[in-house]
Amino acid sequence: MITGGQVTWRKADAYNRRVSSADQKAGRPSGRILGLDVGSRRIGIAVSDPLGITAQGLETLQRRNKRQDLAALEKIIRDYAVREIVVGLPLRMSGAEGTQSDKMQVFSDELRKRFRLPVHLWDERLTSAEANRLLRETELSIEKRAKAVDRMAAVLILQGWMEGRRLPASGSRLPAEEKL
Repeated sequence: MITGGQVTWRKADAYNRRVSSADQKAGRPSGRILGLDVGSRRIGIAVSDPLGITAQGLETLQRRNKRQDLAALEKIIRDYAVREIVVGLPLRMSGAEGTQSDKMQVFSDELRKRFRLPVHLWDERLTSAEANRLLRETELSIEKRAKAVDRMAAVLILQGWMEGRRLPASGSRLPAEEKL
């Protein structure tokens, strides 16, 4: 017996396969884009839709150690057929890089080597503040808002990167230096 949630999932899965197939026929790379808001305790995670237009938040990853963190990300990359990754780059308000930026550069290099995917760095200044502002406008309790901030920040990072890629002359945030 199939429950309503499973039917919805199967319909969505069939749709995603059709979209991926159409992308391959049109010469576009198939797969989704993964967005990460990496912190010392948690990693906020977002994934694009198959067309790379919108970002949806996934469950926030509670960090344990590098091996387990990368294994969890590997499962997400496999499950969502991820083709590239965007990592938030924590710049100072002046735009200068600091210690945390250096850590994200190293983390991005590890992702590139481990998963053999393009990894892009994107200026994440104020994404957590914006996430907090957006979540304060909801009816969520303080406890639930705290749990959702990292996921929302990852959505904002990924959405900003996708919009910046589509509209490079938009005047919005500039992408951080990318390493391919």
